[in-house]
Amino acid sequence: MQIVLAPMEGVVDHLMREMLTQIGGYDLCITEFVRVVDQKLPARVFTRLCPELLQGGKTRAGTPVRVQLLGQEPGWLAENAVRAVELGSPGIDLNFGCPAKAVNKSRGGAVLLKDTEKLYQIVKAVRDAVPPAYAVSAKIRLGYEDTSLTLDNACAIAAAGASSLAIHARTKTDGYRPPAYWPWIAKIKQQVSIPLIANGEIWNAQQALLCQQQSQCQDIMLGRGALAMPNLAQHIRLQQPAMPWPQVLQLLMQYSEFEIAGDKGKYYANRVKQWFSYLKLQYPEAQHVFSQLRLLSKSQDILALLQQQLAK
Repeated sequence: MQIVLAPMEGVVDHLMREMLTQIGGYDLCITEFVRVVDQKLPARVFTRLCPELLQGGKTRAGTPVRVQLLGQEPGWLAENAVRAVELGSPGIDLNFGCPAKAVNKSRGGAVLLKDTEKLYQIVKAVRDAVPPAYAVSAKIRLGYEDTSLTLDNACAIAAAGASSLAIHARTKTDGYRPPAYWPWIAKIKQQVSIPLIANGEIWNAQQALLCQQQSQCQDIMLGRGALAMPNLAQHIRLQQPAMPWPQVLQLLMQYSEFEIAGDKGKYYANRVKQWFSYLKLQYPEAQHVFSQLRLLSKSQDILALLQQQLAK
């Protein structure tokens, strides 16, 4: 079983990748997307979103980090894919799943699931441009509004030479509402021979097992569940119990120090609140803290609240 940490824009940044891979259980991380429009991007764009490129394309725990690209122009995506691997990315991931309105409006992310031929052109251009030793993976949803093109899209991506395909088992219209339709992944598996990775609604070990059974996939990708239970990968892989709340608080303090130092506190308040919105799904204690936290905007006030909780 391979466990992949999903790309989550504005949430799973390099600091979160450091924290979660340090806890362990992940075989691969995918970055937040690098937006490609009509130019070859400078190296600083890649290293800002993926500073792991400066340390051999891995987190400090040794987990490989693959750069994800988002765009609609095959040629420009191919050129930027080459730059990313030259900078140290151990492969390329292509985003065909982002549901954000702004992204879809500019013909990126999940809206491309309406255009099977474009999916093929993008994957083929990137695969042809990137040296064979590097993986070229893709991430999709089951469709945009419905599943009418699900099998065609998966077959096109496989035919274009993708190394593997991660499938978030919902349409763009479904958003993040449960359930995830894992049996659809099994249908796709009957049509393509490349490795598939199942994604969506995996919050604990029981759901991971059910997902594997229904999708007929051993490999899984963890997103929001990894934020709700920081040791989810080890909970699934080694049957570890959920990380105790005091340990989660210590992790939050450690993350706070990194995040404030890294971004000079610019995004810290929003990111820690976002993390708490997931933690409260797993930990009742987080709900109480979140009710106080959401009223705070200054880093020092948030840190004081966390320290107060830790001292209890």
